[in-house]
Amino acid sequence: MTMAGSGPSEASGDTARERLARAQARVVAALVAGAAPPEGFDGERLRVQAASLLAKRRSVVARLRPDAAAAAGPRLAEEFAAYAGAREAPPPGYRADADDFAAWLRARGLMPSEPPGRRGWWRRLLRSRQKGHFSTFSEL
Repeated sequence: MTMAGSGPSEASGDTARERLARAQARVVAALVAGAAPPEGFDGERLRVQAASLLAKRRSVVARLRPDAAAAAGPRLAEEFAAYAGAREAPPPGYRADADDFAAWLRARGLMPSEPPGRRGWWRRLLRSRQKGHFSTFSEL
């Protein structure tokens, strides 16, 4: 007698999920890390989509860290592509990506040192708001 859920169909289901997870990881790697396209995928379409995702990411990072965008200047697209290409995957979240890009520029001598206290300004603002210093953000 076999227990429910422990038969051959569940084992094949686990194998199918594992294959799907590996295939998804290969697609993500092709889109964000410049890996070769997985078998059965149109390499040109993946390249176009990867370029689009990189442009979106660069745009958001530039809005979050205009100082980094200004430091990169007219070479922003080239510098961001080099930064992104040097990583296996983007960091978790746009804010981390923006800060990492700024640090990458700084390490390459393309951006001045960050002034003390610059990071976390939004946390100080939130604390002030929570303490009742501002009733709405429009008062800022």
